[in-house]
Amino acid sequence: MTMTPYPEFEDPAFLREHVESILAFYEPNVCDADGGFFQHFLDDGSIYDRNTRHLVSSTRFVFNYANALFLTGRPHYRDWTAHGMAYLLNYHRHPNGHFLWQRNGNVIEDGRAMAYGHAFVMLAASWALRVGVEGAGDLLAETWTQLEDLFWEDAHSAYADERDDSLSVLSDYRGQNANMHTVEALLAAYEATGETRYLDRADRVAHKFTVDLAARADGQVWEHYTTDWQHDWTYNIDKPDDLFKPWGFQPGHQVEWSKLLLQLDQHRPAKWHLERAASLFDTAMERGWDKEFGGLVYGYAPEGDFADSHKYFWVHAEAFAAAWRLYAATGNDRYRRDYHQIWRWTWDNLVDHQHGAWFRILSREGKWIEPYKSPAGKVDYHTMGACIDVLNVMNEGI
Repeated sequence: MTMTPYPEFEDPAFLREHVESILAFYEPNVCDADGGFFQHFLDDGSIYDRNTRHLVSSTRFVFNYANALFLTGRPHYRDWTAHGMAYLLNYHRHPNGHFLWQRNGNVIEDGRAMAYGHAFVMLAASWALRVGVEGAGDLLAETWTQLEDLFWEDAHSAYADERDDSLSVLSDYRGQNANMHTVEALLAAYEATGETRYLDRADRVAHKFTVDLAARADGQVWEHYTTDWQHDWTYNIDKPDDLFKPWGFQPGHQVEWSKLLLQLDQHRPAKWHLERAASLFDTAMERGWDKEFGGLVYGYAPEGDFADSHKYFWVHAEAFAAAWRLYAATGNDRYRRDYHQIWRWTWDNLVDHQHGAWFRILSREGKWIEPYKSPAGKVDYHTMGACIDVLNVMNEGI
């Protein structure tokens, strides 16, 4: 059902209120007094799994509550940021020193070392440092070293993806997703410390994926690669809906790279940043926007057919943030119209106006299909982060 009239999507007050509504969904039940945060919520905010803890959720909650402190000034969010950091150090630390992927209570369910996960540890440490959590700076420096030692492939200007829990076996898989989020973490680390090594690396990795590798993929960022960083066009071809390694071009990742390139450009302006940001966003909207039912699909094949036509929450959050950054950078009103188009579809379909926060996934038609508002990985970091990013561009944020 269409919710009209629409809010003023450009109004900083609306964006702040929307972040508050997301925080309010999690607030009553999220904090586990025994450590960390509960991570599995039904539509109404009730917990359906009290024991499983995924590294991505654990780190993203730290990001959320550090940002919530800046946005609201409420001191308990600093306590919650520190609470989340303590859980990372005490429960996600593997005996071999790296940060493990998933645990269930006292049982390590997946002890692998993932570049994707360590990128989010770096992101969490960067934001914890900004709000003054003790030990955050040490963790940030340590995670940089772990990423260097375990994953960095200097000859390719990119990070490998995963090692087994012994750290002795490096997987043959190479992917863009871990590298994209490492760029995000490196930018946060630079902003927290001013150390240029983080900015240098972010710029180098971004160029590798959005310029060098994209030149061999019709100007877009492909997901999967071989060990020598050649495009792997068939990896997970039967899994276009995979959560972390989907097959196909992902509109959400194209627009997320667009946003990151423009964030990078704030610190180190270069002509190619804006050129590639605009191209990636434009292609994602052209090929990924569902002209029949609205919204951006999850993925499309190289030939252009939809590979997975479901509508995911995070894709639309990253899209409106990128649209606003492009509008601010270019003055082109088309991007402003895109911003509103994405928000309107989101408001009508993805935002849960009854309980708060956003639904995770909808059918192609925009229909509700599952009661799991927040399974592992979804803590509404994308949605909060996108609103805050727009506020920052407006000079109304952090």
